[in-house]
Amino acid sequence: MALSAKTVKSGGLKPGVAPAPGGKKGVKVKDLSGRQKAAIFLVTLGSEISAGIFKHLRDDEIETLTFEIARLDTVEPDMKDQVLMEFQELMMAQDFISSGGIEYARELLEKALGSQKAIDIINRLTSSLQVRPFDFIRRTDPAHLLNFIQQEHPQTIALILAYLEPLKAGYILQKLPQDVQADVAKRIAKMDRTSPEVLREVERVLEKKLSTLASEDFTAAGGVDSIVEILNLVDRGTEKKIIETLEEEDSELAEEIKRKMLVFEDIARLDQKSIQKVLREVDNQDLAKALKGVDDDVRNKIFECMSKRAATMLREDIEYLGLVRLKDVEEAQQKIVAIMRHLEEEGEIIISREEEEFVQ
Repeated sequence: MALSAKTVKSGGLKPGVAPAPGGKKGVKVKDLSGRQKAAIFLVTLGSEISAGIFKHLRDDEIETLTFEIARLDTVEPDMKDQVLMEFQELMMAQDFISSGGIEYARELLEKALGSQKAIDIINRLTSSLQVRPFDFIRRTDPAHLLNFIQQEHPQTIALILAYLEPLKAGYILQKLPQDVQADVAKRIAKMDRTSPEVLREVERVLEKKLSTLASEDFTAAGGVDSIVEILNLVDRGTEKKIIETLEEEDSELAEEIKRKMLVFEDIARLDQKSIQKVLREVDNQDLAKALKGVDDDVRNKIFECMSKRAATMLREDIEYLGLVRLKDVEEAQQKIVAIMRHLEEEGEIIISREEEEFVQ
């Protein structure tokens, strides 16, 4: 059974006073406070695992649980089993919520545990969870969602895409009509905060069966960083068309987006060691295809980071490919961009932006 400190902290730990469970007969799990359940849970796990969980708790939480553990006497086996079962159910519910959302979790829990128990568990968890707006569309196929929203106003589409995972949002953006793509991208980039009332209304239209799950606070979404993340995941053709349109309509915004975007040609801005790190992760065929679509400066920068033999072989591979579809070149470039982005996130390489300065 997978365990987490979050489950120990929030999985039913409600304040309250109950008699110390100890070995007293007749004490039921429902009579215990959340802290007492957590104490029984940690004792049942043993000192080694419990110590690992303590590392993720605050000092005051550790003190409280230590006090509860100290109060424990002998815990009946049945009590241990009930506490373990409750934590297992909470963990299972959290997994369902993270993989498919509230309604998905409720549906599976009802099948496994019955309607009333499922409602109890969901209510206990959602009281402490912050559920993002449009949670109900997380499991929706992006192609189906595209058909559902493409006739909506560009501002509505932008709002929905801003809350979607970037991969899904990128797919939908590139499938929208060309005259709508740049408009939606611009609206996402300029989006700041949206009132709960607007979010609820859009959610209601999209899914009448699902009650709103938005928080009462104004929710931040969109902005330049949001559209940059989405554009980094669409195909190069879509990306170029959107940028070109934005340059005509709002040149300052287009420049800000371009400064933050990562494109294949940025590999030439890396130092030699960083390029070598990238090349170690790249498939040779992908590299040959990617270099079919760039100028000599980028090619030469990469050749300089390779041994003479490897550079010669790469030149031969490029020549041997002959004519290559633009789509295949762009796909190969995107694969390498994904590797560059991953290495940058891991701190393995630094991709310099125009406004950044570095010191040795």
